Amino acid sequence: MAVTDRKASTSHSAEVEQRDPVVCSFQAARSAATWGPGVLFPTIDFAIFLGVVFIGNWLLRPYRRAWALMILAASYLFYSWPDWRYVFLLAASTLCTYAGALLIHREQSDRARRRWLTVTIVCELGMLGWFKYYGFLSLTLDNALRHLGVHSASIPLLESSGFPLGVSFYTFMGLSYVVDVYRRQLEPAPLLDVAVYEAFFPHLLAGPIVRASELLPQVARAVQRDPRHIDLPRAAFLIFGGLFKKVVISSYVSSAIVAPVFNDPSLHSAPEILLAAYGYGVQIYCDFSGYTDIAIGCAMLLGFQFPQNFDRPYSARSLQEFWRRWHITLSLWFRDYLYVPLGGSHGTKARLYRNLMITMVLGGLWHGAGWTFVIWGAIHGVAQCVGHWRRSRRERRGAPTRSDEPAAVWLQRFVTFNIVSFAWIFFNASTVNRAFSLVGRLVTTWGQPAPLVRLPVVAVIVSSLGLQFVPKGWGIRVQETFAQLGTVLKGLVLGLAMLVITTLGPAGVAPFIYFRF
Repeated sequence: MAVTDRKASTSHSAEVEQRDPVVCSFQAARSAATWGPGVLFPTIDFAIFLGVVFIGNWLLRPYRRAWALMILAASYLFYSWPDWRYVFLLAASTLCTYAGALLIHREQSDRARRRWLTVTIVCELGMLGWFKYYGFLSLTLDNALRHLGVHSASIPLLESSGFPLGVSFYTFMGLSYVVDVYRRQLEPAPLLDVAVYEAFFPHLLAGPIVRASELLPQVARAVQRDPRHIDLPRAAFLIFGGLFKKVVISSYVSSAIVAPVFNDPSLHSAPEILLAAYGYGVQIYCDFSGYTDIAIGCAMLLGFQFPQNFDRPYSARSLQEFWRRWHITLSLWFRDYLYVPLGGSHGTKARLYRNLMITMVLGGLWHGAGWTFVIWGAIHGVAQCVGHWRRSRRERRGAPTRSDEPAAVWLQRFVTFNIVSFAWIFFNASTVNRAFSLVGRLVTTWGQPAPLVRLPVVAVIVSSLGLQFVPKGWGIRVQETFAQLGTVLKGLVLGLAMLVITTLGPAGVAPFIYFRF
């Protein structure tokens, strides 16, 4: 009987672990990460793809409809590379966006317009929720029922729903377009333009989240673009800089400290965990900002301008400032389409704190279907609430909201960076238990050996963070100097850069972190 009970207990534990929503959400993300090389920017496949699209883009420029169909076909080919079935979801989202905007625009009464807006939002979020959150919600509910002893009410988990790439990004782009039409800030665009807007391949998988008001006018003026006006030096600077950040820095920090520590916290001491937390901040910044730089550079080669998405975020002096510098297009999206409609900073302090917490927790859930992301968002929400409370106290005393003394500035930056780094532990941990294990060992294992804390790793992390404090003008001057070089010298510089990237980078390139969102 004892053996039978142990077997039953082991079986039940394995089943519970298998149905843990956090574990399953990450397993789904990892299974979705076995993508073909065609969707990865740092590959020969993509270089060939981009070259073909570049030629077709400028040859077909005078023929607007043919150009739009070519860009749309190329974008759908790009998206279908890992799994052609997800193309149907992208097409469904586009049709929903187009039809919703058209129906809203045609109505005259506010009530009818709100009704169609609600229907469209429900459809868009319904598709996002089914593919991204159904497993998480069903497993959470099932586990809750199991803890209550209701074992017969298991919630079905449909594994076939999968996890389409970039679904969060193009869903948010579609929603912003529909809401802007509802607010009468935009006129409905033709279906082909809306399809190109949502599917345009540089931003499709991981942003930036380009507003319809930013991209649709550029699509409409496609025939007016002039290839002689392409800023080739800046595009090359962005693409090669993004490749270096992703292939060299992000990959090295991940393999040297982040992956070993986060994969098995029990084997590592507090100094290693602290360095891994700082390292993950560098890894995800270089990974995501590297993708954004490449995306912006590729769009520039095709004659399009994307908005800036990063602005030295680790130099921020508060969490509020951090979110004005990190993933700027997402921060602005949540501000304009969630935080402000909720009431923003107007009303009582309680309402302000509520709006901040709702925005940040939903921002956490946007990044992933797991409790680790909820906790990550809650940490940022609570920290911002505390920041607002402190500033309001200083205002009541008649003191400046924050001191600009050099020592105070650096203290503010230090505190902000460490809050962000602490939150990254939950963001990157595969389960809540693993996250708390990391936090626990960070507190209790000082003085133990730390073989992974090596000078090269520390130097890369420190220097990467140090570059956040280099004045913006320096980077602009480097770009201008590069632009002034002759054609041969430019080619030599880019060739040397590629040699450095391929020499220092690992064999093969892992998918970008934000692909799973």
